[in-house]
Amino acid sequence: MSDMELTATKYSVDPPVATLTLSRPHRRNAWTGRMHTEFRWLLEQAEADPAVRAVIITGEGRDFCVGADTAALQGHSDKGGYDAGTPPDLAMPGYGVAPEFNQNFAFMMALEVITIAAVNGAAAGAGLVLACYCDLRFAAADAKLTTAHGPLGLPAEFGLSWVLPRLVGITRSNDLLLSSRKLLASQTQGWGLWNEIMDAELLMDHVNNYAHDMVARVAPSSLSVTKRQIYLDQHRDVGTAVAESDRLLSDMIPSPDYVEGVRALSERRAARWPDR
Repeated sequence: MSDMELTATKYSVDPPVATLTLSRPHRRNAWTGRMHTEFRWLLEQAEADPAVRAVIITGEGRDFCVGADTAALQGHSDKGGYDAGTPPDLAMPGYGVAPEFNQNFAFMMALEVITIAAVNGAAAGAGLVLACYCDLRFAAADAKLTTAHGPLGLPAEFGLSWVLPRLVGITRSNDLLLSSRKLLASQTQGWGLWNEIMDAELLMDHVNNYAHDMVARVAPSSLSVTKRQIYLDQHRDVGTAVAESDRLLSDMIPSPDYVEGVRALSERRAARWPDR
């Protein structure tokens, strides 16, 4: 699909940072097949745009995303099976990098752009999943969290049983995954789930400043390559990781980013990075 009318999301770019907003505030930004379709299409646009290096993902209004829309949940029951509600030509950003990432939400690990969750309010079910698959996560202290699947008689969704233990450890992830209890982001302080927790009114300004500072200081090639190392190394041994880092070092030293980085350091000035 070459273009798309956005009805469940919003998108804006302040180069080199884009903001993708889940935009169904009348339904607390509940996840639908349409939102999923637009979300993947927008990330494909960001990935293809050399001027974009980071994407902030947040929710419109007081919530981040409260999980699947109740109408969709009823629809699954009526049909007797899961229906994603997405079209056959669904965008495939990140697919093809490695087999491990060719799945819903896991594809975010294969993107070159950095994804940053700004969890401004309730994050339940798919909403919490989405936040966990972002590279960086910031939350409002009063944001309510829950995995949500247990009371519905469902399994942990979209590989959350893989990603959550890697963020917070098996004991705390078991608490969230097995109990499906609700808690506030402030109650998870020190768990390792969030980069920072703060008052809701400070969240977006802080995340915007963080994103712009990061992409100003760090070379585009370094950001994208380091991200890929992080997630590929979750699936391989330490020796392979060391060998790959040695190979990348040799490949990247002749690059324009390295030349500019060394020059900026020696001249004691801010680097002037090209587009990604």
